[in-house]
Amino acid sequence: QVQLVESGGGSVQAGGSLRLSCAASGRISSIGAMGWHRQAPGKERELVARITSGSTTNYADAVKGRFTISRDNAKNTVYLQMNSLKPEDTAVYYCNADITRRTGAWSTARGDYWGQGTQVTVSS
Repeated sequence: QVQLVESGGGSVQAGGSLRLSCAASGRISSIGAMGWHRQAPGKERELVARITSGSTTNYADAVKGRFTISRDNAKNTVYLQMNSLKPEDTAVYYCNADITRRTGAWSTARGDYWGQGTQVTVSS
């Protein structure tokens, strides 16, 4: 009943830029923190950036100064602007969100939701 759909991935050369988007849809009551994670082949999934409902942000050291996370609460969407991309940024990028959904007229349920992932490939 709640979906996260990512878009904006692709292939770029080192030094290039990409902007990822992730839109949440469904019977949403509220959205808390939203974030982007990535998983490179043979590696564990890692947090890239996170933004709270109050727009406080934090970033992985590897992307500080190059990536910017933002959100549009009216559109239930989180963005990741990625500049100065490096080959080591190549990975599948996943968005996730802490979402409270409506389950009935007066009831809600809170959960952690994930998108399907979008591939980012940076060539040298």
